[in-house]
Amino acid sequence: MDTANANVMIKEWVKLYSDQLYTWAYYKTSSIDTSEDLVQETFLAALHSFNNFGGMSEPKTWLLSILKNKIADHFRKSYRSTSHNSVSVYQFFQEDGHWATEHQPHNWQVDDEQHLLDDPDFQKVLTLCLEHLPANWKASVILKYLNESDSETICQELGITTTNYWQILHRAKLQLRKCIELGWFKK
Repeated sequence: MDTANANVMIKEWVKLYSDQLYTWAYYKTSSIDTSEDLVQETFLAALHSFNNFGGMSEPKTWLLSILKNKIADHFRKSYRSTSHNSVSVYQFFQEDGHWATEHQPHNWQVDDEQHLLDDPDFQKVLTLCLEHLPANWKASVILKYLNESDSETICQELGITTTNYWQILHRAKLQLRKCIELGWFKK
């Protein structure tokens, strides 16, 4: 197909599928800017590889597969560009392995009638706490708990070993708990 026809088709697809692609990207990344960038990169990639499309699937399906690869690349890139030793897990524990007094978890008193994740104010605190995690930790938590990806897929997407993944996840959960306790339960 010639370049002019490819341009016309991509412009039409931008009108038809931008919102749906953006929604998917935002669901996966929780970032407006990142989602917008990923959707733009998706359409650029589609334009550059338009001759590979061939019409064997629906355009939306093809664009979603490109976007999924862009999202995986984003998490891989953010993982690799981050220092892996940002926060030491040892700060939370004493030499004997017990919790350090200042870091010991508190029991969270919550109303049984309402789930914390249904509270918009709590969601803001959680989002803020996630944003303060190192990128590789944030990616692991989002992929595991928000996207419900399995550990094998996450390790493959981030290019890490399972041991490293579980260590990152453990450290991220400790840091999130501390942040939530400070931002939500002690307000």
